[in-house]
Amino acid sequence: MTAIRFLGGKGGVGKTTMAAALAMSQAARGQRTLVVSTDPAHSLGDVLATRLGEEPREVATGLWAAEVSGEAQARRRVAEITEDAEQALPREVLPAVRRHLARAVDSPGTVEAALLDRLTALVEQVGTRWDRLVVDSAPTGHMVRLLSLPALLTPWVEGLARQRERTRTVDRMAAGMLGRADETPDPLLDRLHARRRRLEWMRERLREDSLVHLVLVPEHLPLAETLRAADTLTGAGMRLGTLIVNRVVPEGETGVLAERLPQQAEVLRRLRDRFEATEMVHVPLLGGALTTRAELADLATLLDEAGLGE
Repeated sequence: MTAIRFLGGKGGVGKTTMAAALAMSQAARGQRTLVVSTDPAHSLGDVLATRLGEEPREVATGLWAAEVSGEAQARRRVAEITEDAEQALPREVLPAVRRHLARAVDSPGTVEAALLDRLTALVEQVGTRWDRLVVDSAPTGHMVRLLSLPALLTPWVEGLARQRERTRTVDRMAAGMLGRADETPDPLLDRLHARRRRLEWMRERLREDSLVHLVLVPEHLPLAETLRAADTLTGAGMRLGTLIVNRVVPEGETGVLAERLPQQAEVLRRLRDRFEATEMVHVPLLGGALTTRAELADLATLLDEAGLGE
């Protein structure tokens, strides 16, 4: 059983509903399951008809849910870095550093890195607090960048640590020449080393113990985005799980929906050609809002029967 599942796809294809249903399926198997949204346009609480926040709350037997804000995580992360800087840097440069860090809170890179920190903390609890983690990811491009961050940030953090170590070496040499021993701790360097180790751990955990389920509807634009995402993710060492094709029109449909059948057939053919070694589940176009527990339970049963809960 794979403990960590990411669901991603183009906005509007139903990935949040699929994430909620998959989490319900796993909880129904007796697994302590957390479903968490990292999408800035949070709708997981709407799907579960429950008000959600940063901290997980139990929404059903064995099922917890949360909506994580990258911006809130960034503010906390920058506050920690500011505190470290105040202990490690000369007083005269601190005003400029504070101004720079204050502007960094609104940087997309800062938000994504802080979001990765929070996701890493949740992944660290899989196997102790949770048995399964289901992540309702942001639309495809954001999800790909988030999952690529551990590999991208590790060499950058290593470079910062080496630069800091060189600075500390010069400081020690200068202190020795003046007859003083400089053995003061360096919280900034300690945090850089800890962050590098954590990034390396997360990178391996994502590769070894997670699956990405791409969700799409049988239309050409979602297909194109799905193909690009699949290439990028597999190139980064991620494993693709069962592909979820949502809102599939039944073959015998008549009326206006019948006009969608030729496009749908072409998209499904291309998916079979591209993902011939990947399992695929077709979720039929369903009535209702899919926001009641009974409707989600029916969808969870469908996903479970397709093997996604295993």
